[in-house]
Amino acid sequence: MARENLLSNRIKGIGFALRGAWLLIRTESSIQIQIVIAVVMTIAGFVFNLSALEWIVQILAISLVLGVEGINTAIEKMSDFVHPEFNEKIGFIKDVSAGAVMFVSIGATIIGLLIYLPKII
Repeated sequence: MARENLLSNRIKGIGFALRGAWLLIRTESSIQIQIVIAVVMTIAGFVFNLSALEWIVQILAISLVLGVEGINTAIEKMSDFVHPEFNEKIGFIKDVSAGAVMFVSIGATIIGLLIYLPKII
């Protein structure tokens, strides 16, 4: 019985995660832009014949940007739900969350430059 519940809960959890990913893609312009960039970079990976290590690093960078962007969206939505009107502390929290996305995006851009610039030049 416990094993069935564990499997059933995992399957439900995957369903919730897929629903959340779909909600992000459908409703958040920042995620939509990141998805387009991810598709372009994936096509570029095939065009430039990336090595296995380059693929791993690129996939990790893309996943990290999308994941942190999703967490940022969740923090913003939760903040707006908890405190709908302007609040300086909530604003600070949202700014810090956006800053985390910026750090990851800068890192992913640097990774992309390190992978592709030598191939282009």
